[in-house]
Amino acid sequence: MPSRRHALIPAVLLPLLLPLAACGATPDPVRASASPAGGFPYTVTNCGVRTTFEAPPKRVVTMNQHVTEIMIELGLTKSLVGTAWLDDAVLPAYKKAYDSVPVIAKEYPSKERLLAADPDFVYGGYASAFAAKDGRTRDDLEGAGIDTRLNLENCTEGRTSMDDVFREVREVGRTFGVAGRAEKWTTAARTTLATTAAGLEDVKPVPVFVYDSGDKTAFTAGGKGIGNELIRRAGGRNVFADLDKSFGDATWEQVVAREPETIVIYDYGATTVAQKKKRLLEDPVLKDVPAIRNKSFAVLPLSDAVLGVRAPAAVQRLATQLHPEAGL
Repeated sequence: MPSRRHALIPAVLLPLLLPLAACGATPDPVRASASPAGGFPYTVTNCGVRTTFEAPPKRVVTMNQHVTEIMIELGLTKSLVGTAWLDDAVLPAYKKAYDSVPVIAKEYPSKERLLAADPDFVYGGYASAFAAKDGRTRDDLEGAGIDTRLNLENCTEGRTSMDDVFREVREVGRTFGVAGRAEKWTTAARTTLATTAAGLEDVKPVPVFVYDSGDKTAFTAGGKGIGNELIRRAGGRNVFADLDKSFGDATWEQVVAREPETIVIYDYGATTVAQKKKRLLEDPVLKDVPAIRNKSFAVLPLSDAVLGVRAPAAVQRLATQLHPEAGL
């Protein structure tokens, strides 16, 4: 399962979110039928695995929503023969394309189910997409003649940055012979980020605690993942940036001691935002936390907060909640 504790919860399709695709881009179905560019053979080292592609993969299975959305954004829907594990609602701009792809498993497929889709490439969003206990390691799949890719958030050195988002999109674009599309997306993403940064030039960073899930402990965003970068670029300061993980547990006493002024709730799965707010507001341990006293909350869909094409627009979306006075 995904290398995040909460992803053990079966995914459910939530009501459609705000109609914001990454950088406002709408996938163009015409692009998917265009002939791929040259540039082969192409060799890439991804999370320690070196692969040479003589041509673009033709039969792809994606495991985890955010990597499926990268494929759709790059106009590669027709290459998809299967997908698995939906965390939250697909953005309206992606829904038609997503609905055209066979869902081979609600969570991760068994190795047998995966092989039955006859892929030549498997793209995983979390390290657990290639779990050894399920016989789906990258070596196992290579032995079956299947190339693989793992999203870079699982293997970046140090903290994940927006440059890692750009690298992910560019390397996927090169792998599928659509480098031009990847560069076009990257240019638009940089523009979105620059516009947001300009609007936040004079703001004071807001201390932020991310509440993903948890009762006895708080499962939160640490300093290593892209979620920390989103908070920073949105004019916030992650109070658990010193946690050297993308996600991890903190004690409620630590939450109190760090005095967050806003709580960012990750929206996904069977537990609603309203239920999460209720749990936090009714916890007597948290009653003196500034964010609780002032009922100051922001909300991000989980798919906004992992390394994918939503990230630049997610910065802007979060910034409007942390700094409404900026008029973004």
